[in-house]
Amino acid sequence: MTENSAAKPYSPPTVLDPHRARYAARTAGMTASEIRALFSVASRPEVVSLAGGMPNLTALPLQTLAEQTARIIAEDGLTALQYASAHGSPLLREQICDVMALEGIAAHPDDVVVTVGSQMGLDLVTRLFCDPGDVVVAEGPSYVGALGSFTAYQARVVHVAMDGHGLVPEALRAALRQAAKAGQRVKLLYTIPNFHNPAGVTLAVERRAEILEICRTYDVLVVEDNPYGLLGFDGQLHPALRSLDPDNVVYLGSFSKTFASGLRVGWVLAPSAVREKLVLATESATLCPPTLNQAIVSRYLATHDWQGQIEVFRENYRERRDAMLSALERYLPPGCTWTTPDGGFYVWVTVPEGVDTRAMLPRAVAARVAYASGTGFHTDGSGGRQMRLSYCYPAPDRIREGVRRLAAVLEAEPAAGRNARHAPVGPGAHRARERYVPAPEVA
Repeated sequence: MTENSAAKPYSPPTVLDPHRARYAARTAGMTASEIRALFSVASRPEVVSLAGGMPNLTALPLQTLAEQTARIIAEDGLTALQYASAHGSPLLREQICDVMALEGIAAHPDDVVVTVGSQMGLDLVTRLFCDPGDVVVAEGPSYVGALGSFTAYQARVVHVAMDGHGLVPEALRAALRQAAKAGQRVKLLYTIPNFHNPAGVTLAVERRAEILEICRTYDVLVVEDNPYGLLGFDGQLHPALRSLDPDNVVYLGSFSKTFASGLRVGWVLAPSAVREKLVLATESATLCPPTLNQAIVSRYLATHDWQGQIEVFRENYRERRDAMLSALERYLPPGCTWTTPDGGFYVWVTVPEGVDTRAMLPRAVAARVAYASGTGFHTDGSGGRQMRLSYCYPAPDRIREGVRRLAAVLEAEPAAGRNARHAPVGPGAHRARERYVPAPEVA
């Protein structure tokens, strides 16, 4: 397919499943995410993908990593290629504690459980705590992988409003009060406090203790998902929720964003009693996390300037963030607003009233640009006026071209044209776009 030829909109195949009557009831909650369904289209070279959150690995010292991996196999292959403990490598767990210390967490290696990416940790935590019908409170919008785990275990997700400073404490308090009044069991608060996926905002430091106190009051366990915390563009590190309340926070970490996503090495830091059950759950799920992958990460942490490498990643992502923000300012029609992330991978865009980003997506793909519709980040079908744009992977010039194509699609939407006529014009008219427009709270 040539650069100038139109990409066909994605259409999932229709499959008749002869095993449908045999599945367990909980599989009814297992559905394909809108975001992952895009990948086969978004990966086409003629499409500028602003949809996926793939890290940009071009800055990694690949030759050095290849040599180190070869050395691990040559010198320690009989161990690195063998089964190991479900708990994870003792040395790696010590090194993980050093990583978490950067955000104020004082942890013992015994309370760290290594997982196959933090997604596995999230799935195991949900499995341990959620019965069918239990409630999980999460920001609205929220990470699609988390929503998939919650619904797969038949938990009910209640979204809580956010603003430009992250999760709104009073909205959380109201949601928990309403759940208690209705006799519902709220098991978990799932939150991404730093450089949120997909919203791009960061939970204000002054809100963190209040949110933890609210969860204590209502006996709700906090699950803190923090894959982006070291990727702040100004180098500032925010205190982890876990550092403020070790006994009521389960912390999820990952090397996918700060090293290499393909190695699939993450971890859970949990209170000791929970840790024991996590190890048992890990044994039943995978027997043990991949030993060689752990050895590669451990050797990297021991021999490489990994903090300097993170600084290189920050600079790369900051350049891409700046390219996206300048392109949004230049190209998007009046009536659009967006967040201004201080780190991480994502910008959250709200389009003019009347535009449906899910319905518009096939037209965008036909125009050779892809994004993630906001509906994929909610469990109730809301988010139709929002989209997530990822700046982490494309080069800056591709980002600018992708936004230009997206703007042309938006301009062609009838509702966008109507709103543009009534939008303010003139110097400074677009500066208000930086504020965050939250999704409606779900009761």
